[in-house]
Amino acid sequence: MREDISNSENSGGSQPKSGSSAAAERVAIQGERGSNSHMAAVEKMGAAEVVPCSVSADVIDALLAGRVDAAMLPIENSLHGSVAEHYDLLLTHAVRIDGESLLRIRHNLIAAPGVRLEDVRQVLSHPVALSQCRRFLDRFGQARAMPFYDTAGSVKHVMEAGLRDTAGVAPELAAKEYGGQVLVAGIEDHAQNYTRFHLLRRSVERALLMQAPNKLSVAFAVEHRPGTLVAALEQLRDAGVDLTKIESRPVPGKPWEYVFYVELRFEGEAMADAAVRALAPHCSMVKELGRYTAAAQI
Repeated sequence: MREDISNSENSGGSQPKSGSSAAAERVAIQGERGSNSHMAAVEKMGAAEVVPCSVSADVIDALLAGRVDAAMLPIENSLHGSVAEHYDLLLTHAVRIDGESLLRIRHNLIAAPGVRLEDVRQVLSHPVALSQCRRFLDRFGQARAMPFYDTAGSVKHVMEAGLRDTAGVAPELAAKEYGGQVLVAGIEDHAQNYTRFHLLRRSVERALLMQAPNKLSVAFAVEHRPGTLVAALEQLRDAGVDLTKIESRPVPGKPWEYVFYVELRFEGEAMADAAVRALAPHCSMVKELGRYTAAAQI
């Protein structure tokens, strides 16, 4: 599916298997096995080997060092919003977006086998997951909600520590992964809860996509004077692309200056090329982050 044109100098480590199928690839995720990122990686890449990492920076390091072939990181949740840290990582590292997927998020209360609902006095999970289950947790007044580093990690901890008064909030996959039981399924506040993920590769590799790309992600910075952002956006409009998202992030060391991230739908590579070229005269920095096939709309 992919031709590897990197070498040991620019990839920073061992080489991925050239021409290998997705089933043989290694993909890094932030968090533990059994997490939503694990589910997204499997749905996108099939029987890939999932490599858990403690933090997102470690995911990128593993990719750049060649210890994995790809990385799967969440970029936006339909309720919680964008993952700002991951925009920063896209800008500052030699990676590119190779694909996109949407995952329906389902939260479950998971405990050790034999634990009853009335036994639970503490609920652990990632703060975002806890916030998305607030109505259930408020009604479940017997237990105290406590933040944990990862959804699936909370279930792993419950099982490894042999806790009989504690449950985790995580995907059902976490229960299967660590031998837990689902006490209550579907405890999220909103059914329309989706997370959008980006599949990342090293930027030194050339994409050989199965489908023609129709989405483009670009980061750019404009001069700090009136009208520059409007002028840049007008150039994108004139290029014919469809602007589907814009996000801003502060520039470190330059108060009140921003990098803008845009996602664009296009028809044909020529339109995408024209959009990137059109930004250059109006921007102090332009970085193309990837061309890829957009996830199916929900």
